[in-house]
Amino acid sequence: MRIDPPRRRAAALARAAHFRAAGEVQENAGSPMQTRYGQSPWIAGYPSGKRPSFPRLRGEHQADVVIVGAGLTGCATAMACAVAGLKPLILEAERVGQASTGRSSGLLLPDPGPSFRDVARRHGLRVAKSVFSTWRRAALDAAAQLRRLSISCNLDPRESLLVGHQDDEKGLVREYDAREAAGVSVSWLTRRQITAVTPLDAPAAMRVRDSFILDPYRACIGLAGAASKRGATFFEQTRARKVRTARKHVEIVVDGGVIKAGTVIVATGTATQEFRPLQRHFKPREVYHVLTEPMPTGVRKQVGNRGVTVKDTAGSGRRVVWTSDGRMLVVGGDQDETPARSRSDVLVQRTGQLMYEALTMYPAISGLQPEFGWDASYGETADGLPYIGAHRNFPRHLFALGGAGDSLTRSFLAARMLVRALQGDVDKGDQVFGWTR
Repeated sequence: MRIDPPRRRAAALARAAHFRAAGEVQENAGSPMQTRYGQSPWIAGYPSGKRPSFPRLRGEHQADVVIVGAGLTGCATAMACAVAGLKPLILEAERVGQASTGRSSGLLLPDPGPSFRDVARRHGLRVAKSVFSTWRRAALDAAAQLRRLSISCNLDPRESLLVGHQDDEKGLVREYDAREAAGVSVSWLTRRQITAVTPLDAPAAMRVRDSFILDPYRACIGLAGAASKRGATFFEQTRARKVRTARKHVEIVVDGGVIKAGTVIVATGTATQEFRPLQRHFKPREVYHVLTEPMPTGVRKQVGNRGVTVKDTAGSGRRVVWTSDGRMLVVGGDQDETPARSRSDVLVQRTGQLMYEALTMYPAISGLQPEFGWDASYGETADGLPYIGAHRNFPRHLFALGGAGDSLTRSFLAARMLVRALQGDVDKGDQVFGWTR
């Protein structure tokens, strides 16, 4: 992508080379900030004394439904169950919201992740239209629910721009044409229209409305609190060891106890060891995040409209987001899961790389330091869509697993679908996310 005049770009690249070569931001005379690697700003920024605490499960229990996993999907599902009159019991192996949810990007997007053309190519035009319309509706419903419950999670609307490079413009045009022909909400921006909202000098972009940013940890514990008030029961530091299936119930065995339930919902992000036969559906992947220190006022004026998120078509598709407190969040660098022994070194390198790439896009941020650099794991599926619903080899089980790593919309989509499945009222469109696709 070509950015502004050549001299300005050369200066930016010179500064960016420092990030890329060193792999780590060094202190400078004016800013002694040390990057906090491996820490999520959402969790670190929440007062430890105010974090919710739930007991370990002990003894024998009964429940209408047991939910394994208390991330955003588990908590949203618990809330949906409670509203439907069920009494869910939720098990979390660690602490509520502090695993993959607390390490996510905090993006509530109207698109599922894979392109419309890719979904249509794999599953047909009708399915692609259903997936995109359902996903957008889920994003809007999620934002409405968080507002209705008065959950304070810094929910803020955004517009999403997918910005194409010179070499990618034709592909972007084809994606736009496919969406427009299918009636999927999208608009086209010319170079002049792009520069009106951002300093990027790009040939074209697609604009998609109905995106949101939020603090995912606050959203998760807010939903947990709301579900608790409606009869949901949470247990932390309680790992599900085994699920035994009987004709009319399931038994979930944990350290120190057992629960008998009509159905178990597995919302652990990807298939764990207890469900080894399902692991072949998921590729372990990592996505990386950088959150900068607050931008000075002068810099804020030079980066354009901060009410848009910008995703680049280059490489794995880095995304730049402006937070409400004037920080830059850069998400991207997705790759296959790295071995534990090298993860810290890879994180430092990826943090530097994302800062370098952000600087080439926005030269005005020169000197801005990354305050947090962290990664998050997810289970990538072959078509980029999550698996939600029943599996024929696991009676009395429902699953919500996998999908793209940059959108929380799937959590709210899954919650509604899972409750419909519990009530025996599965919508025909739900099959698109099922295990038989």
